[in-house]
Amino acid sequence: MGYIINRRNGLGMATALGLLGLLGGLLGGLPAQAQDTPAPDAQGKTVIASIVFMGDQFMTSMQSGIRDVAKAHGAEVLELNIDGDITKEAQAIDTYISRGVDAILIAPVSATNSAAALARAKAKGITIVALNGGLADPDLADATFATEDRELGTHTGEAAAAFIKDRMGGRAKIGILAFSSLLPEQSAARVGGFRDTVTKGTQIDILGTQDAWMPEKAVQVATDMLTAHPDINLLFAANEGGTVGAMQAVRNAGRMGKVYVFGIDGSEQLARGLMASDDVLQATTAQSGQAMGRAGAEAAFALMEATGQVAKMNKVPVVPLQRGQKDAIMRYVATLR
Repeated sequence: MGYIINRRNGLGMATALGLLGLLGGLLGGLPAQAQDTPAPDAQGKTVIASIVFMGDQFMTSMQSGIRDVAKAHGAEVLELNIDGDITKEAQAIDTYISRGVDAILIAPVSATNSAAALARAKAKGITIVALNGGLADPDLADATFATEDRELGTHTGEAAAAFIKDRMGGRAKIGILAFSSLLPEQSAARVGGFRDTVTKGTQIDILGTQDAWMPEKAVQVATDMLTAHPDINLLFAANEGGTVGAMQAVRNAGRMGKVYVFGIDGSEQLARGLMASDDVLQATTAQSGQAMGRAGAEAAFALMEATGQVAKMNKVPVVPLQRGQKDAIMRYVATLR
């Protein structure tokens, strides 16, 4: 997802920075909102435009954080959706370059393939702030705010390893739901962190790894995996949609108490799963989207206005959530609203 800030006084353009939503489309090859939005006013008012690649609750909460900061700075917010498409992302960036924006906040679709369009923006003197994973070239962004994807997988792997030792006799047969065809770098880091950690002190067989990051698809993929490998007793999903789908597949199959789910990301639905009496979802490692959005937006304004120093790399801590820790779960849910 990306956010763009606009405020080029010489051109009389406003700014654009923003966030959210994977499921909106683009018209004529360009973001629908970018086509429909009138030109920024001549007073130099900041307009914040968002280019997003996924509409889950994490990105919604990130957008909330950005919106809060934008409002405090008297800025307007525009929202765009590139639906996980690298070509649409480049088109959106080029659209805002042509509008004379001053800063772009972006959670890139790809740490490597998103670089070309952003390099064009940087060459025009536009400030770049990277969010949610960042870029392979650390010099391309003026500031980066990210939770480490491998750390997300590692924390869930630690929770799963402890559970396997305590409740499963130290042995587990695991099925994995990933999203490598959507975001290969992030998926590989999360799955790799989980696999490397869950195997410490346990006896693990990975019986299948398939892509399924949207809930409906994940239900079907997880169901098929459980059918093909009836001895699977633990499912790991690398994002919110996969975790929701895995949880529902276990319920649909009536295998509560026999198959346990571990995931990544946080939402109100996953919080309910952690507190449900069916004992299916055991742990997930969340990110604080709101904190990331607020920090990135504040940095963008500080960089544009030269009002403070901004570190090049900024780590946003993970938020481990486990069954039986209701207070911690409810504190996290409060940040989503």
